[in-house]
Amino acid sequence: MSSVRITTIAPAYFAGLETLQQICYPTLGTHELMTVAHFASQYRVFAEGQIVAVADLPDGNDLVVGQGSGFLIDFDFTRPDHRFSEICDGFYFTQHNANGAYYYGADISVHPDYRGQGIGSRIYRARKDLVKRLHRRGIVAGGLIPGYADHKSTLSVQAYVDRVVAGELFDPTLSFQLRSGFRVRGLIRDYIEDSASDNWATLIEWVNPEWEA
Repeated sequence: MSSVRITTIAPAYFAGLETLQQICYPTLGTHELMTVAHFASQYRVFAEGQIVAVADLPDGNDLVVGQGSGFLIDFDFTRPDHRFSEICDGFYFTQHNANGAYYYGADISVHPDYRGQGIGSRIYRARKDLVKRLHRRGIVAGGLIPGYADHKSTLSVQAYVDRVVAGELFDPTLSFQLRSGFRVRGLIRDYIEDSASDNWATLIEWVNPEWEA
């Protein structure tokens, strides 16, 4: 088993991050995937906010096996509707606000061959540590609900999310986020082109327990 370390983005990882997007998101439209050019911009704009999981292979090479990207923003929960590509400024993160109250979690993904090893939890922990260190209110994100694909013929998206929150159904993404301390603040229509969820996403929030106004 390769050892996996958590670090932050660097130019050597750009190509591997692009490949990871293609592997982890087969149901997304190709225009919804981040590329080398996007990662180069994210590196320039807010490198410490781009978490990368790297496996040290026996042959001495590195393999990018996970990532958690994001930027700082002042998010208004009274006006929650937005599209993923728009809030991320075409995935270049150029709307990053160094004084923003929230870390916007743009993406978190783990290579299928490396899931079940706690890598996702380590990435989330790195994000939370960053938010605490920068003294921000918390993390906000639009979350995919891949498990909805198996239930959309019988359940509305709201009913599906309600049952996942209640623990009656399991969703690979949302269930993990709930275990990680996030709460669902609502649903976002047409958030991202995703055949699994009919373009819906959850609006999730994690509140920094150390934050004070």
